[in-house]
Amino acid sequence: MLNITCILHPTDFSAHSDHAFRLACSLARDHHSRLIVLHVVATLGPEQVTVGQAMTELEPEGYRTRLQEELRQIESPDPRVRIEYQLAEGDPPAEIVRAASVHRCGLIVLATHGRTGLQRFLMGSVAEQVTRKASCPVLTVKSPVPLAEH
Repeated sequence: MLNITCILHPTDFSAHSDHAFRLACSLARDHHSRLIVLHVVATLGPEQVTVGQAMTELEPEGYRTRLQEELRQIESPDPRVRIEYQLAEGDPPAEIVRAASVHRCGLIVLATHGRTGLQRFLMGSVAEQVTRKASCPVLTVKSPVPLAEH
């Protein structure tokens, strides 16, 4: 059995991430692990500016404060789960892998959005890049498909 003392859950605040978070909480509870919830504000090259960068330049502290508040609203359904919140800025896959290494996480629990084809080619897959680059196991979680979509 794995000795997992720290679990990293990267979130983009989506419903997919929420589903993976619930699983991360269960694993943290069962392994008596601390759980780090990380949000990465994506940045692009110098010619491209993300919405986050634009907001940061216009209102840097207010934007970060809102993200911190949004992070802290993510609460475990089980009060025994110890959660730490982290906010990072940069390339999401690189920052996720870096955080897992710095905190010596034994597991990363990450949502996959299930994109395929052209959409995946154009947007890339954070989950795929993290899985390839992380030094610890990565559990990718696909959200269950609602019954109406079957």
